[in-house]
Amino acid sequence: MKTKIKQIVLAAARKAFEKGELSSDQVPEMEIEAPKHNSQGDFSSNFAMVSAGLQKMAPKKIAQTIVSNMESLAFIEKIEVAGPGFINFFLADGAWHPVVDQILEQDKRFGASRMGRGQKVQVEFVSANPTGPLHVGHGRGAAVGDSVGNILAFAGFDVQKEYYINDSGRQIRTLGTSVWLRLLERGGKKIEFPDDCYKGEYIKDLAQKVLDKEGKDFLEQAEDTAIPICAKLAANEILGGIKSDLADFGVHFDQWFSEQSLFDSNRVQKAIEAYRAEGLIYEDEGALWFRTEDFGDEKNRVVVRNNGLTTYFASDIAYHKEKYERGFDRVIDVWGADHHGYIKRIDASVVASGRKSEQFEVILVQLVNLLRGGNPVQMSTRSGEFVTLKDIVDEVGKDAARFMFLSRSYDSGLEFDLELAKEKNSDNPVYYVQYVHARITGILLKAKEEGLIKEIEFQRGEHLGLLTTPEEINLIKILAGFGEQVEKSADTLHPHVIFTYLMSLASAFHGYYNKHKVITEDIQLSRARLSLVLSVKKVIRNGLGLLGVSAPERM
Repeated sequence: MKTKIKQIVLAAARKAFEKGELSSDQVPEMEIEAPKHNSQGDFSSNFAMVSAGLQKMAPKKIAQTIVSNMESLAFIEKIEVAGPGFINFFLADGAWHPVVDQILEQDKRFGASRMGRGQKVQVEFVSANPTGPLHVGHGRGAAVGDSVGNILAFAGFDVQKEYYINDSGRQIRTLGTSVWLRLLERGGKKIEFPDDCYKGEYIKDLAQKVLDKEGKDFLEQAEDTAIPICAKLAANEILGGIKSDLADFGVHFDQWFSEQSLFDSNRVQKAIEAYRAEGLIYEDEGALWFRTEDFGDEKNRVVVRNNGLTTYFASDIAYHKEKYERGFDRVIDVWGADHHGYIKRIDASVVASGRKSEQFEVILVQLVNLLRGGNPVQMSTRSGEFVTLKDIVDEVGKDAARFMFLSRSYDSGLEFDLELAKEKNSDNPVYYVQYVHARITGILLKAKEEGLIKEIEFQRGEHLGLLTTPEEINLIKILAGFGEQVEKSADTLHPHVIFTYLMSLASAFHGYYNKHKVITEDIQLSRARLSLVLSVKKVIRNGLGLLGVSAPERM
């Protein structure tokens, strides 16, 4: 509808220019927006204000000129010039009715967009070290990254979701050491457990699994031999648990990329040598440094320490270089907020590889505070225990967990109340939205039983001209805006835009349902309203699907 309104304004501007009523045929970027108040119409254009400089006329005069040159159209009830020169459009009710048919016909594709034009995008998220189970913060990052990928794909991008496995380096050796020490404890040795080792009960469980696999003779192995074996077995076991937990959370990756593979393929060394040849990496005091300062970072960064060991940054340089070599036009990384200081150095390496800075984006996900009935939940203990993603999903379910994680912008901290997420009433956001889908299914089944419709799914509405109440027109207007919200969410990389939209649509439906009967004594009106509520059901399903949340038929 916005496109239609824009075309009407542009046609009137051309006509006015040809008649000599406007001095310029240039058209600046204008906006067509839905006003906040119904008294200002359905859509408003700021064409006159943004054209004032070009036309050298008062905005109000430009607006009046535009309106006087507009064709009379049946779907527009009236047009007004308001304030300093806004052009407000009031649409006839009939202008909205085709939206219902569009939804019924397009079904699962309603709201989809071609804005991405097939651009190849990689979304890398979670990427937690395989040194322990996923915690609550990883859960929010998983919900955000997975939903961003879904939304971009729905908006016409060619999306690949990837998990980067940090299976190389110091943290893996620390994992191996932690398991080895717990193994020695099981063998009867008294161990002073180092502060920098992993202390959770899961380490003891891993030690037992190593013992079960390798046998008691393994305890006689030399430490240098045993620790790498412990590290590999433990990391593989943990990674298996991570994959399982993410699958239960509804997250599936197209690619699991191993950091170790960068060393095995010699990619890290090749990247360092290439940048040394270009003068971007230099030696100082026995260490190798990347000239990240030349690309906007606050200082240059070490890639190889003076002891010959590479830093995490060295791996990340090679990894991001490899991403673009795979053909991605755009790379999006989802990180925890504590990684903020890392952005500029990665961006520097991306630009150094010949890409543009805008081809690399980072989503920083803020922390989650768990509550139970409004009271804070202890997230971790000194003994190394913490609340895991699995704990959350087991308690409240996948749908509630995902929806709650996405209920606020990831730019802000989130308070996640476990008791609220389990409530079966309108206070629980996921229940509030899912119940719309289930309730409409019940209405449609009842209508089928009464012979009003043959099937609960159909592709064309009936008697839509009978949908005239303010609540019905408002509901259709909200439905019509779904595609715009998808594009806004894709453009800003903010999934909570879809959450907010679904809450608004659910609220409008509940308000409509509480005021009007869908199945009435008037058969034609009933079929019109059944067409409307089926379109609501489909859009609710499409929106929930983008967030990885199910749309139940009954609750």
